[in-house]
Amino acid sequence: MAIKSFKRYEKKFLITENQYNKLIPKLLDYMNPDKYCKNNNTYSIYNIYYDTKNNDVIRHSISKPYYKEKLRLRSYKVPTSLDEKVFLELKKKIKGIVSKRRLSLTLGEAYDFIYNHKIPMVKDYMDKQVLNEIEYYLSKTKVYPTVFISYERNAFFCKDNPDFRVTFDSKVLTRRNHLRLEEGSSGEDVVGENKYLMEIKILGAIPLWFTRILSELKIYPTHFSKYGNEFMKYCLNNRENNEVGVEVEIC
Repeated sequence: MAIKSFKRYEKKFLITENQYNKLIPKLLDYMNPDKYCKNNNTYSIYNIYYDTKNNDVIRHSISKPYYKEKLRLRSYKVPTSLDEKVFLELKKKIKGIVSKRRLSLTLGEAYDFIYNHKIPMVKDYMDKQVLNEIEYYLSKTKVYPTVFISYERNAFFCKDNPDFRVTFDSKVLTRRNHLRLEEGSSGEDVVGENKYLMEIKILGAIPLWFTRILSELKIYPTHFSKYGNEFMKYCLNNRENNEVGVEVEIC
């Protein structure tokens, strides 16, 4: 059963392919690959992010507020029909703590909910709670499909602490047209060729063995954000008068 709600801390690192190749063997001493990432395989993630016509959601996020939230529609494959399962997610960040509320729907139900305000039928108590939160968000924030972001992910779980997870995202493609999951993956790579966005996700303290490895490989944290960096490039390309020079940190 899909996880419907959780809280955690997240830290991000932008690393080179050389650092990645040196890091993976060291991680395997302490971590196991995700079940979809055996033999260094990856899995795909496809997202539609929703924002206002004036990009108020992302503008608020890059101002580093105490509280921020965003809505996205996610799939782990390119849907071929409206009956396929997708995930509607409301992701929040409060003083550095990330929480995610996730609702599993068919693609048709998700589109009807977002665009036509047709409330889907859910039976599970937790689903109803998540549904109410997303419904409230949509009632107070008029959003539209704004950005498509897809990427390939390699993921690992700590052997003695499954709450500690490390992911590596590459081929991070973004676009502001053809904003339907059925359109598949295409766009501009905002991370760059032969680079990886590494994220650590944990409920408590980062293990000492992991910090030692990062020190050995000269890997340092960054505030890089997929959506945030896409927005900065969008502003620069369109010569908008936005505050895009600020340091970006998106939940």
